[in-house]
Amino acid sequence: MKKQHSPLYFLTDKLEFPPVSMANSEGLLAVGGDLSPERLILAYRNGIFPWFNEDSLILWWCPDPRMVLFPSRVRISKSMRKLINSNVFEIRVNTAFEQVIDACASIQRKGQEGTWITKQMKKAFLKLHQLGIAKSYEVWKDDELVGGLYGVDLGHVFCGESMFSLVDNASKFALIMFAEDLVKKGYSLIDCQLYTPHLQTMGAEEISRKSFLKLLKGED
Repeated sequence: MKKQHSPLYFLTDKLEFPPVSMANSEGLLAVGGDLSPERLILAYRNGIFPWFNEDSLILWWCPDPRMVLFPSRVRISKSMRKLINSNVFEIRVNTAFEQVIDACASIQRKGQEGTWITKQMKKAFLKLHQLGIAKSYEVWKDDELVGGLYGVDLGHVFCGESMFSLVDNASKFALIMFAEDLVKKGYSLIDCQLYTPHLQTMGAEEISRKSFLKLLKGED
């Protein structure tokens, strides 16, 4: 992460965040606070998420633009449709949450040293999972976990945190099947947070923070 030069808002024990308009040009909004379930839920409901390194203070972000995927717009290639129809993979939900988060933390990613899924973050998300708020969508092959994703379920918007793949196309399969499931359930959005070329190829797009927050609040 680049060094920040703008004045930063430091959180206290009080359960609040500054207006997201105070975020700097990179999307950094605030520093400090804690990862209690109450603060995390408040953050995600307001379009804010934590992202920091192991040796860093907790950093809270609300970038503009925002990378999102409208579930009905997920892209399915002919090869992926063929894979889906082959029944090679099996989807399970919330059967191996801790395994999913561990896999996301340990997977090697291009251009990234280490992981932002710190011990603090894992502990916090396990608590959210126990409360039924953080969920995992898993890809199994021959009874082995080979891919999946996890995030925060707000009931109409799913805030995706991370995904992993141990075999070819497992994470693509997870995202496609997950998006199709959310369409059936009437969800309006998957929050992908930040741009990646991979997400773009799957149909994700950047929208303004203002537009994102309207969708998050259920406003058309």
